[in-house]
Amino acid sequence: MIRLSVVHMSRCSRVTFLLVALAFASCQTVSKEQRKNTSRTFNTVVVDAGHGGKDSGAYRRFGPPEKVATLDVATRLSQKLRESQFKTVMTRTNDVFIPLDTRVDIENATLNSIFVSIHFNDSRRRGIKGFETYYHSPYAAELAQRVQNKLCAMPGAVNRGVHTANFRVIRKAVYPAILVECGYLSNRAEGYEARSTEYRDRLADKIAEAIVEERYGAGVYRAAFTGQIRPPAPNPPPPGEGPGSAPQTLRDN
Repeated sequence: MIRLSVVHMSRCSRVTFLLVALAFASCQTVSKEQRKNTSRTFNTVVVDAGHGGKDSGAYRRFGPPEKVATLDVATRLSQKLRESQFKTVMTRTNDVFIPLDTRVDIENATLNSIFVSIHFNDSRRRGIKGFETYYHSPYAAELAQRVQNKLCAMPGAVNRGVHTANFRVIRKAVYPAILVECGYLSNRAEGYEARSTEYRDRLADKIAEAIVEERYGAGVYRAAFTGQIRPPAPNPPPPGEGPGSAPQTLRDN
């Protein structure tokens, strides 16, 4: 009887655990009904500089601390997008720790937007190098591919592909969201390049170009950047989705 009772309780515990786990998982992922495809209507870009404050990010064998490099690229990206007539919101503008859920709150509160999270990579194998771009919602797949293509057009670039992932900041996003890995700080060549402000500016430039082309089509970015041609006015947002704002203020699951 004792043995049977123990077995019975064990099975109940397993069932209870599975039910709780499923309920928790459903709360952690945005449903298809909640997702909004703003890839052709967005007028605002939420730019997320990965890590910050007590969270330094990737181990810097050759490059700078990841949190420093991501903030610099994100700041440059925001400026380039503003020069191309987009509104931008940055999740952080200085060396401060911002919890992942706060980043998610900022991106989801910014209406008619897309979300771009900037990161650098790290590996125990120093020979590994290259760019990677991640997305979760199918609405972000094309944007992810555009960004990857632009980055891989840089001289000497290694294409490590576009992948789906469950990183929290893209998994819980209502609007199209991507996470960009701008090279490996653990690789001697890419780590030293990441120390260069000129190189980080080129990274921001390529990402900005992809974003502008996602919204307005090919061949617009340079003209908009030089001020020769202003991009067309954004299409009117769907009812209830006017321009939004969020306060200016990790790549983990």
